[in-house]
Amino acid sequence: MKNVGYGKLRIITGNSNIPLAKSICKHLGVKLSVAEVKHFKDGEINLNIVDSARGADVFVIQPTNTPVNDNLMELLVLIDALRRASVGRVNAVIPYYGYARQDRKTKPREPITAKLVADLITVAGADRVVTMDLHAGQIQGYFNIPVDHLTALKRLAEHFEKYVKADPDFVVVSPDLGGVARARKFADFLKLPIAIIEKVRPKPNENEVMNVIGEIEGKNVIIVDDMIDTGGTICKAAEVLVKRGAKKVYGTATHGVLSDNAVERIKESVIKEFIITDTIYHPKTKLGSKIKVLTIGDLIAQAIERIHNNQSISVIVD
Repeated sequence: MKNVGYGKLRIITGNSNIPLAKSICKHLGVKLSVAEVKHFKDGEINLNIVDSARGADVFVIQPTNTPVNDNLMELLVLIDALRRASVGRVNAVIPYYGYARQDRKTKPREPITAKLVADLITVAGADRVVTMDLHAGQIQGYFNIPVDHLTALKRLAEHFEKYVKADPDFVVVSPDLGGVARARKFADFLKLPIAIIEKVRPKPNENEVMNVIGEIEGKNVIIVDDMIDTGGTICKAAEVLVKRGAKKVYGTATHGVLSDNAVERIKESVIKEFIITDTIYHPKTKLGSKIKVLTIGDLIAQAIERIHNNQSISVIVD
């Protein structure tokens, strides 16, 4: 690693996704810096950064998935500790950005939690944020510090290339109107047409499918989303697509939140295969046979190396 403007590259992590942090370090050829993240009896975080980081260019790997509040607080405490340790720069690497679904007010007296979290991270002392496939791209604008927004769409699309080559009769489906741009980008990688599911959401995590826009009868479909939470949206969409004449239904999302009984829902659904990435850690034994995980450790490592060396990352985000 060459040094351009900052000290030595350091990688540190909280408890959220240690396997991903180790994967990133492996691709970078650096050692994971030691941080002891424990808790007092009342639940308060008790943190100690063992290795010296004075003047270093530090990248904190910490997705804010469940337990969301604990992992978010760990991130903030890590950033504060590093800032007080006189590091050269603190880069918050948040592969999965929690609280992103409330990115605007849709009715009176609602919070905008995506902005609140951005403020917390900035005030804690982060100099830069690196994240992946935000629920809404405009969240980048909630920060007054640089944000590098990576995407796993190309990596996910590459997984399906072999299926498309074997049977070109595929169409990419967006599960809602808000995901059309995402589905279009994914479809462009595979040179496929898209279709859209129009739905209304009576309340959080419950969806009523209303209409399918586009031609899916007699075709294999790939439903593309940024995250899968309870699995209700995807599984219900898959049922509707099959009823409308789709042959095989596949699904993919960057972030496998997989809360509630999502794994069981997918297992019992008409979905043939569902692909996620390791932005959120899940033991493979708990995912079942239908859910497969692609690693993005190398992609994040490339971004970290280029940021550390003051190089453009456009070559890995386009």
